[in-house]
Amino acid sequence: MGIYDYSVKARDGKDVSMKDYEGKVLLIVNTATGCGFTPQYKGLQNLYDKYKEKGFEILDFPCNQFMNQAPGSDEEIHTFCTGRFGITFPQFAKIDVNGKNEEPLFGYLKNQKKGSIGPRIKWNFTKFLVAKDGTVLKRFAPAETPEEIDEYIGKALEA
Repeated sequence: MGIYDYSVKARDGKDVSMKDYEGKVLLIVNTATGCGFTPQYKGLQNLYDKYKEKGFEILDFPCNQFMNQAPGSDEEIHTFCTGRFGITFPQFAKIDVNGKNEEPLFGYLKNQKKGSIGPRIKWNFTKFLVAKDGTVLKRFAPAETPEEIDEYIGKALEA
């Protein structure tokens, strides 16, 4: 299976096929609204504004698995993110990224690019960069800021 074989849940509960994003460079992120890394939303939005017209998408998956730092409903999380950070990129239903209830898309991403502790996601704001052809190019740790990964996105869009 490849990335385009998966479906995920939109905030409204509808299925969204990853095929909808085929041919685009993707940055797939697990996020939380009450995390020390939450201010990265501003940098993510800046990346989205810079590259969205060139075929770039950010796919935001809120996750409450790390110290309950995303406790709200999908709508409450979305309202917070749009109101506080002005995000306009797609935000999906809240998921688990580890364990028996993990979102299958994240299981795939983790096995394609392992982190410092193996495939397991260690914290909020782990980011996966995906090429236009669906290849998982790179995994970025939570502390790696959007500004630090800008150049990788630019190179992926040029490829």
